[in-house]
Amino acid sequence: MGKKFYYITTTIPYVNADPHLGFALEILQADCLARYHRLIGDNVFHNFGSDEHGVKIYQKAIESGKNPQAYVDKYAQRFKNLKDALNLEYDSFIRTTDPKHIKAAQEFWKLCDKNGDIYKKNYKTKYCVGCEMEKTDSELINGSCEFHPGTKLEVIKEENYFFRFSKYQKPLLNLYKKNSNFVVPSHRLKEIETFVKEGLQDFSVSRLKSKLPWGVPVPGDQKHVMYVWFDALVNYISALGWSGKLEQFNNFWPGTQTAGKDNLRQQSAIWQAMLFSAKLPNSKQIFIHGFITSNGQRMSKTLGNVIDPFEYVEKYGTDALRYYLLAKVSPTEDSDFTKEKFEEVYNADLANGLGNLVARIAKLCENSDLHSNNIYQYSIDKSVSDYLESFRFDEALKYIFENYVSKLDQEINKAEPWKLEVKKLEEFLETAVTTIKHMAYNLKPFLPETAEKIKKQFEGPKIKSEAPLFPRI
Repeated sequence: MGKKFYYITTTIPYVNADPHLGFALEILQADCLARYHRLIGDNVFHNFGSDEHGVKIYQKAIESGKNPQAYVDKYAQRFKNLKDALNLEYDSFIRTTDPKHIKAAQEFWKLCDKNGDIYKKNYKTKYCVGCEMEKTDSELINGSCEFHPGTKLEVIKEENYFFRFSKYQKPLLNLYKKNSNFVVPSHRLKEIETFVKEGLQDFSVSRLKSKLPWGVPVPGDQKHVMYVWFDALVNYISALGWSGKLEQFNNFWPGTQTAGKDNLRQQSAIWQAMLFSAKLPNSKQIFIHGFITSNGQRMSKTLGNVIDPFEYVEKYGTDALRYYLLAKVSPTEDSDFTKEKFEEVYNADLANGLGNLVARIAKLCENSDLHSNNIYQYSIDKSVSDYLESFRFDEALKYIFENYVSKLDQEINKAEPWKLEVKKLEEFLETAVTTIKHMAYNLKPFLPETAEKIKKQFEGPKIKSEAPLFPRI
């Protein structure tokens, strides 16, 4: 039986500010899934990148006194730096200023135009620069965007190209009906179904170049550039080589997408309608996660209360941050983050839990001169697999810590191996070492650096004490 192809992609964040903890959560979730699928033998392609066009970025570039390309080059590199900081294993970092992406976006436009889904008209609308989205009065809270309450709405009045979004109400509803797991969690699927059932409005897919010169040129009309969302969403397939050589695209698409709840409409309705129009396969599945809040407030660049993931990595280590975001942040609902909570979890679960267990077993092995071998073949536990297949990163880690860390700690306390005779001690430690190795294997998708350290420490032939995996704070 040949390898299965598995494609996982995050959204691509705007490069108008430094990376924050909210996006770190999303890219870690995707990285965990990619590592898991590699571990079980799948052929994996993991994509993320940067969204580099639109009003928001153009305005920021002008404010900073840089030309837009120099501005996005600077900030795209900061997102690339997450690779080392978070220990990511991705296969593609797509930039929407890449020539291959621009070509793909223009080819995609041509397909939609050919199928009669792009037309021109005059219009007037309210527009949130923070979302880069048009807003109807019913979507506003006290006259402001729900997600960017501090950003003043702009009023756009001009002639633009439009996409026939309204044409795809029935196909979208059929898509949701046929696949009850198309959007996870289920309440997000119900949310997007309700939105589509209420009726879809065609939306603008271009801007006048005279007002916004920073964007992908509209094919056949140099007076317009593409609306940033139309351009950016194409990244999910341009990263796979569409519309050039199609072998990689044909192997990996359709794929799984991760996104925040403020991206629900764009990923599960707009992008799917665009794929219908271009007569391309719809996405396989879309996982929607919640926000990380800071002392009860949504963490956002606009509000200025973002938490820098690089600072936490520098102080506590990569796997400490990976653990907290995957184990203690709800995969589907909003979760609050504070330094106090983080340090409490660090000490309890990592320093006093996992780290202390590994140190105890290693010291007992060293004192008893126990030797190890690498004969046993390990695999991911079914429960861990099941949880990951359903995006329950928190439950998977809870299972590992309960069934390995806590359970083995209890067995040590009960058996008191330091009191056992030599033969009984060796038997106990051999079983304990096997358990430790199996635990490390299951930790690979979540805490890859820690899992590797444990593996090396216990692969032998002589097992010795090492520096603490997680020094107490």
